Amino acid sequence: MGEQTHAGGEKVVLKRKITLFNGVGIIIGTIIGSGIFISPAGVFNNTGSVAVSLLIWVVCGVLSTLGALCYAELGTSITRSGGDYAYIHAAFGPLPAFLRMWIALLIIRPTTQAIVALTFGHYVVKPFFPECEPPQDAVKLLAAVCLCILTAINCISVRWTMRIQDVFTSSKLFALVVIIISGLYYICIGHTENFENAWEGKYTAGTVALAFYSGLFAFGGWNYLNFVTEELQDPYKNLPRAIWIAMPMVTIIYAMANVAYFAVVSKDEMKFAVAVKFGERLFGAWSWVIPVFVALSTFGGVNGVLFTSARLFATGAQEGHMPAFFSLFHIKRQTPIPSLLFTCLFSLLMLSTSNVLALINYFSQTLWLSVGASVVGMLWLRRTRPDITRPIRVHLAIPYTFLVAIGFLVFVPAIYQPKDTAIGVALLLSGIPVYYLGVKWQSKPECYHSLSGCVLRLFQKVCSCIYVESNEKMSQG
Repeated sequence: MGEQTHAGGEKVVLKRKITLFNGVGIIIGTIIGSGIFISPAGVFNNTGSVAVSLLIWVVCGVLSTLGALCYAELGTSITRSGGDYAYIHAAFGPLPAFLRMWIALLIIRPTTQAIVALTFGHYVVKPFFPECEPPQDAVKLLAAVCLCILTAINCISVRWTMRIQDVFTSSKLFALVVIIISGLYYICIGHTENFENAWEGKYTAGTVALAFYSGLFAFGGWNYLNFVTEELQDPYKNLPRAIWIAMPMVTIIYAMANVAYFAVVSKDEMKFAVAVKFGERLFGAWSWVIPVFVALSTFGGVNGVLFTSARLFATGAQEGHMPAFFSLFHIKRQTPIPSLLFTCLFSLLMLSTSNVLALINYFSQTLWLSVGASVVGMLWLRRTRPDITRPIRVHLAIPYTFLVAIGFLVFVPAIYQPKDTAIGVALLLSGIPVYYLGVKWQSKPECYHSLSGCVLRLFQKVCSCIYVESNEKMSQG
């Protein structure tokens, strides 16, 4: 894409406004969203065993940390925003990168945002319906309100968005510390009955893989800082630092929170709103505090996913893989308004279902396939581009171990749930004709260019936006 300038001729580039503290906040704030409050049910329902569930949570933390270390090398050697998309583009070229963008647009990002927003709605409404499940229409409405409010804030100011992320990250950490301390106290006064026969359960390779999907969904977000590296101050130092600070902290918190859950909540009560049942059992009249903190946590989670999703699609547009209006940023605020609006719209469409656990299983396979492709790309770039500056170079045992785990997560569910796998593959492959028609086909009819130009000018005028030049180029890899 050609260089775009202000009327005065000055090049427009993104400013690096994200500090190390903000970066840690993005990782922790995005990881600790809805997952730790809904995934314990998904993990346990697939295993039926307390001990196996806890083991899966620890392994999920270790795998996520291994993946984050691989992404630290990728993010410091390819300092372009876009995360997986940028890395696959540098390693394998435009078509695989476009397919990653395509599946993110259709499934991964809208589904993630919808899951976290639905959890927000569920926990806001739950205190008003203590004896039954809350009305799904009310949950969906609140989820939609959450998405719209945070989209508006993301459009107005990067600084406001980061402040929200920092504040809500602190609140969710406080909520989990309360849960952990309360659960440990419950164990110390002698309530260990839920840990008897801890290894008993009904689980197979397929159900364990699905349990890992729920557990790893709760850790989802460890790679989200890689999507905004162009706005991160001193990314060579702050990206790996943020990962080293955030990942051990989250892993310990998650493992201890699940111990607390199992200490207080019986096997039969491990339903969707685990944290609500935990609060009712321990806090009595003050049980409403837990849903409030969970709602705050998920609100911050939606904020982090929206922020990074919009930057991903903007990066794709700068490479010509998305419609040009996705690359527009507000002249003064430097926020990708058209990309944010489109991301919000697709997420609202995903609210047509309120089955959160089904959504997690549906999108996880494609997500981990793209993560695996990025790590394979890292190994490929070591062979084909050894000249790239690599401030961080992880030991080969780390990516290979991580890829073995991803192979299990991708291929085992394909055997047990071939229908869902076939749908995901079909959606992925549907991007191939779109790529050749929308990207590779250069001699498009004049009516296409006229319509595209009209849409672009409309967004420029309505949103006061202009192209923003990237700090890095894909070709620099």
